[in-house]
Amino acid sequence: MIKNINVALIGNPNTGKTSVFNALTGLNQKVGNYPGITVEKKHGSCRLDRLTKARILDLPGTYSLNASSMDESVVVELLLNKNDPDFPDVAVVVTDVENLKRNLLLFTQIKDLKIPTVLVINMSDQMPRKGIKIDREKLEERLNTRVVLVSTRQNSGVDELKQILVDYPSISTTPILDPNSIDQNYFEGLSKAFPNQSLYKLWLVITQDVNFTKLERQKVPDTAQFKTQSKSYLKKLQQRETIKRYQTINTILKETYQVNRNEATDLRSKLDNLLIHKFWGYIIFFLILLTIFQAIFDWSSVPMDFIDASFAHLSEWTKTKMPAGILTDLLTEGVIPGLGGIVIFIPQIAFLFLFISVLEETGYMSRVVFLMDRGLRKFGLSGKSVVPLISGTACAIPAVMATRNIENWKERLITILVVPFTTCSARLPVYMILISLVVPNDRWLGINYQGLTLMGLYLIGFLMAILSASLLNRFLKSPNKSYFVVEMPNYKLPLLKNVALTVWEKTRSFVVEAGKIILAISILLWFMASFGPGNNFSNAEEIVTQKYASQPINEMELEKKIASFKLENSYIGILGKSIEPLIRPLGYDWKIGIALISSFAAREVFVATLATIYSVESDAEETIKSRMAGEVRSDGSKLFNWATGISLMLFYAFAMQCMSTLAIVKKETNSWKWPMLQLFSMTIIAYLVAIMAYQILK
Repeated sequence: MIKNINVALIGNPNTGKTSVFNALTGLNQKVGNYPGITVEKKHGSCRLDRLTKARILDLPGTYSLNASSMDESVVVELLLNKNDPDFPDVAVVVTDVENLKRNLLLFTQIKDLKIPTVLVINMSDQMPRKGIKIDREKLEERLNTRVVLVSTRQNSGVDELKQILVDYPSISTTPILDPNSIDQNYFEGLSKAFPNQSLYKLWLVITQDVNFTKLERQKVPDTAQFKTQSKSYLKKLQQRETIKRYQTINTILKETYQVNRNEATDLRSKLDNLLIHKFWGYIIFFLILLTIFQAIFDWSSVPMDFIDASFAHLSEWTKTKMPAGILTDLLTEGVIPGLGGIVIFIPQIAFLFLFISVLEETGYMSRVVFLMDRGLRKFGLSGKSVVPLISGTACAIPAVMATRNIENWKERLITILVVPFTTCSARLPVYMILISLVVPNDRWLGINYQGLTLMGLYLIGFLMAILSASLLNRFLKSPNKSYFVVEMPNYKLPLLKNVALTVWEKTRSFVVEAGKIILAISILLWFMASFGPGNNFSNAEEIVTQKYASQPINEMELEKKIASFKLENSYIGILGKSIEPLIRPLGYDWKIGIALISSFAAREVFVATLATIYSVESDAEETIKSRMAGEVRSDGSKLFNWATGISLMLFYAFAMQCMSTLAIVKKETNSWKWPMLQLFSMTIIAYLVAIMAYQILK
């Protein structure tokens, strides 16, 4: 009979908790080096031995059980609820060998809940290089638990951890700190009022803060023996508890943990002096960004051209091999061009995720968080806001969820509201196609103009987010003062496995999720473009033939005229024509208007929509880029010129065009007020900026 147990992985951010999760389960779990990367519970399974199977729960990173943020509350709520199906049979607290003192605060709190608790000291392979020595046996004795030295990089200690988990019932649950030592009168009264309850568990129930905006304690009913104290008094008791715990931890570590800096050989301090320098730190960060965007254009051009041409050939091949009919038209004019419009951008998206993953893995991203705090605090944000803002370059949805790590409600709300200004991967397809059309592929001092333009769009989005945050900071008031605490992980060479898994998972997620939307919209658009009301559509061939009967026109040109006339009189053509007066001042025609409307579902749909429209209009084997480049206005001028291209890029830089983001903002703020504010304000800003750009540049 196989025995199943629940194992909870708990630890401070950046201790390598998720790496331990990977080593145990083998699941493809993202590993990051900045706080808040794990914002929700993640599960995996692991066979410990022949008769024991563990369900591994990777909990959000937390500094203590005194919950002050939403992701910390996830941990507290689980550990206080034995009826929760995820409640652990055994807790594994993952610590960093260099920051053991701070990490042990959380360990002592969990152990005092009388849950069997194992201490994992991660990154043990770095001990010789850091000049660190640990008396493991003595540490086990003083903490009254099992201690495992683990190195996920070298895959050492994992098998030993599995064996300890199998034998978890033998682990002592004796508390480390006596609550009466904090305040004897208070805790004696609490014990008398609730004699059959765990004293420390009651204490956490009384003091935990869990809500988003106005943090309120969970109430324990007053009795004759016990009266709930004021919040300020409870805060003093929490501070006293923390001091008592650190006193105990210091005593234990004096006997078991030694650091000889003379034996250390690391370069961390030297690198930090440079990378977080108040001047050179910003310069280095700017140069890194410039390198990234240059590489995205230079490295991806060949695979992009190949994919673009391949889908054009596939569409034409399908048309010649399949019998003529509505199904063939759907595939060749709707599905294939629509999917091609997103698949073509896989190389750029993969490269973007590659660079972000490498920055996270090396430990540099945390330095960026620290570096940016100096400037962001003036605008109502904190350094922790950089995490969602940078995460927003991948997708705004997880970026909004990553704000759970921000304790101050005002800073969190402002971050949520401005995150959509950062350029997400869904905008990248729009930028890439427009930049390739209107920006010359030339260089100056080795710097590619197209890459520089892309970087400029990213910076514009970030600056707009900062300016918006500053404005919101003036109107939103908070009585609470915020403090900035960030973990500085060690520098390390990125694990190729983790980087590869991150790139694969993120790229796959983008393609799959975007593909669902694009496929549905492409089919809808094809239907709307292939059918229409009235005689103009049904008799299009006859009308166009009569119109050009007296003009010398070849058969191929006539077919194009008929297709164009049909498109204008189709359902989608009528829709586009109806909004054309509104968007004409921006330099857009009715086809672009259709793409704008459809992209409110998801930004990347813009390119797929134009691909579908142009494929319906033309039977020629042409790529989406060449069709857009060949589009002309009634006066014969190019549609996608410098003015129109810049106007479109700026519109997408500022517009809120993702329904999923609005949904997650509603969920995180528990109100429709804030997402509606985002939608209308960002759309107005986008329209005004786009119209000014076009009118100035035309």
